[in-house]
This record gives sequence, C-alpha cells and structure tokens, in this order.
Amino acid sequence: MRVISHIAELREAVQAFKASGERVGFVPTMGNLHAGHLDLVSRAGQICDRTVASIFVNPTQFDREDDLNAYPRTLEADLKHLEAQGVDLVFYPNASEMYPQGGLVTQVDIPSLSSLLEGSSRPGHFRGVATVVCKLFNIVAPDVAVFGQKDFQQLMVIRQMVADLNLPVEIIGAPTVREADGLAMSSRNNRLTPDQRSLAPNVNRVLRIIETKLKAGEKAFEALQQQAMADLERAGLKPDYITVCAAKTLMPATEEDNDLVILAAAYLGDIRLIDNIPVSLG
Repeated sequence: MRVISHIAELREAVQAFKASGERVGFVPTMGNLHAGHLDLVSRAGQICDRTVASIFVNPTQFDREDDLNAYPRTLEADLKHLEAQGVDLVFYPNASEMYPQGGLVTQVDIPSLSSLLEGSSRPGHFRGVATVVCKLFNIVAPDVAVFGQKDFQQLMVIRQMVADLNLPVEIIGAPTVREADGLAMSSRNNRLTPDQRSLAPNVNRVLRIIETKLKAGEKAFEALQQQAMADLERAGLKPDYITVCAAKTLMPATEEDNDLVILAAAYLGDIRLIDNIPVSLG
C-alpha cells in the first residue's frame, strides 16, 4: 500500500492502473476510521480491481473552527486498517495541497439540496463537501466511488453534482453500519462521554418508532415528528430536527409519497449526531 501526499504523484499512480485496464474504486474519508468506513472500502474492493482511499479533514465543510480542531485524527491506526483491507493507494494531502490559495475560490453548490436540513443548520457545509469531493474526483479519476447512506443528504448532494456536471463516476450508496444498540457508526461517537454514549442510541430508537407507525398506515407526519422531538428531549438530548421527507427530493412528505426517509439530528453536549431510516410504503 502506497501513501501519497501530492496530487501529481497520485494521478500518475492511478493512470498506471488504468493503462493496464484496471477499474478503480474510491472511498473519500476524513480519517478516524471505523467499521462503517471499512465496509465502504470492502465494497469498493469487491467491484473494482484497485482501491484508493483518501484521508483529508476538509476545513471548508466545518462551520465552526472548534469542531474542526476537535475532529479526531488517528492516521497510524487508519493506515493499518486500510492496509488490512487491501487498499492500493491512500491519498493523504495537507490543506495547502488541496487549497493552494488558502480556501475556496471556485465553489460547487447545489442550492436546492444544500439549503435544507443539515445545510440550514450548518451554512456552507455542503458547499464545502461538494467542492472537495469534486476536486477529489478530478484528482483520483475513479470509475466508482462508494459513500455511506448514514449521510443521506450528503449522498444526494453528491449524486446531483455528478449528474449535473457530467462526471464519469458511478456513485454507490452503502447501507448504514450500526453498533449493536442501533447507534449509527460515526467518528464523532469517539468523543462521547460514557453517559452520552448511553443516551446516543435514542436517536435511532425514535426513528424506529416513526418507521413502525408509518408502516402501520399513520400519515400525520407533523404529529409524529413533534412526538419524537419531545421524546428525545425527555431522554436528555437536544434535537435539531426530526422530519419525514420524500426520499427523492427531501421535501416534506405528503400522503401521496410512498418512498420516504426519516431524518434526525440531535446534540449531546456539543457533539452532533445524525441518522436516517429509508421507508418504502409501496
């Protein structure tokens, strides 16, 4: 496994793979890898001849500097995990390599999706995500890129960007990987105190309650959302939103919608947890 920090060197290595007719899969990460990340890497390896992963804590997608500084960095352990998964190349650039002018000059934005939910709570977040992913796609030039469905809105943003900009990358969404108690795996979970960790599965619990009621035929979406918000507050969390949306648009669900997604975001202290459950009523 090669670890590469410079764009020109990474491009040369990938071009050598492609010159041999090999299909390249890509998994972009910010490091602090867990089993969810490794599942994405495994999926890329199953469908491609070569696998590339990136580790880059992207400053332009953080709306708070303290959140950026607190993001766990575990490079040595990450590289061991990736090597064990059979990754061929790891792209590990620094900020000046990715942003030689110090930040975003050219920006990629998808306003119709980026302003909703996470985008409303974290202004500029998806602009930073879309721009860095677009840059990484242009650097790595993968045939396939794999993303987790835990970040449902992010996956939609990336799919829309690829379609609108005609990028020659197949986007694959992988199901959320969870802890035994239902908590969606996330690098942020490592920052939870023991007490907070015991409360965190309540996010998934309230989503499952809504899922059960939707499948039983309930369509009083606003009431379901308000009940879940109150439930989370009673459990000691600070909910930002819980919403039932049309899965293809992220617009509030109507009684005519059958493909839904329930999305939630809540805080434990200063740690933001997100989760979602797709629900098909068809």
